[in-house]
Amino acid sequence: MIRKVLLLLQVGLLLAGLLVAFAAWQQRAALQQPLSVSAEQLLDVPAGATPGGVLNRLEREGILQNAFWLRLYWRFNLDGQPLHSGEYRLLPGQRAIDLIGLWQRGEVVQYSLTLVEGWNFRQVRAALAKQDKLKQTVAGLSDPELMAHLGQPGVFPEGRFFPDTYRYVRGMSDADLLKQAYSRLTQVLDEEWQRRSDSLPYRDSYQALIMASLIEKETGVPQERGQIAGVFVRRLQQGMLLQTDPTVIYGLGERYNGKLTRAFLREPTPYNTYLIAGMPPTPISLVGREAIRAALHPQGGTSLYFVARGDGSHVFSADLDAHNRAVREFQLKRRADYRSSPAPLPDATIIKDSQ
Repeated sequence: MIRKVLLLLQVGLLLAGLLVAFAAWQQRAALQQPLSVSAEQLLDVPAGATPGGVLNRLEREGILQNAFWLRLYWRFNLDGQPLHSGEYRLLPGQRAIDLIGLWQRGEVVQYSLTLVEGWNFRQVRAALAKQDKLKQTVAGLSDPELMAHLGQPGVFPEGRFFPDTYRYVRGMSDADLLKQAYSRLTQVLDEEWQRRSDSLPYRDSYQALIMASLIEKETGVPQERGQIAGVFVRRLQQGMLLQTDPTVIYGLGERYNGKLTRAFLREPTPYNTYLIAGMPPTPISLVGREAIRAALHPQGGTSLYFVARGDGSHVFSADLDAHNRAVREFQLKRRADYRSSPAPLPDATIIKDSQ
């Protein structure tokens, strides 16, 4: 009897060993199998998906086989490992273990959107709407409704988002990206405001942001930002009108067709700085850190006027006679290749310069 029991135990152990070996072989074969893809394709893993569910889906689609063994591998080796939602890139020659490695590392496909310095909020919304990988949640909202959706009710959106390149993954929403840009602008503005120069004509950091937007729209030449800021600050301090064309253009909205006429300059709007004293009520564009820094550290000097040369740079003048001579030289006899900025920005509105 004892001999039979020992024999049965030996046979049981042998069978168990064979089963373990068979399972290990099957699992190894499943992990090493090449994915059945002939060209690059994207695997969309929605939020809430499980590894087992995605593996079963891939098996049904014929991309891999033996999903059962792959599910067991994940359960016993990667239990508790989150599966990040998004898109994963499948390439010819990849193996099932390579795909699982992508899931472990969360290497989802990333996309990017660049918000450009000088864009207005209408351009920002248009750029967001073109991103088909972003979940569109704000397209049908008015600007006030959009800001409330972002958790900023009552905030005017213009100039409140930082121009930068933002990366996102499929399934992320347009509101998520806007929240990042809003938070980034708030952070940068606060950092620069804490280091501002003395004796500035701003009540608060928001007025500095407004000034930065005027600087941003007036010049694309980095070394001129401080000079532009100096001109505007001195005009404010001396009670002069700012008389900057970009504010007039902004006040016209979609009526502006690329030509700023004398009638437009005489048209009353809250943004027409040829008619209103001080700064406009809000920013007129997205602003980068350098424009904010220039607004908070205006360059000293005596210049009160500037006019575009036509190559992107400006001539600065301390009195009206000198300014009028510069206008006659560079504006009334414009060169054939005249432009008011060093290089055109994508989708940016071409503007005239302050006179």
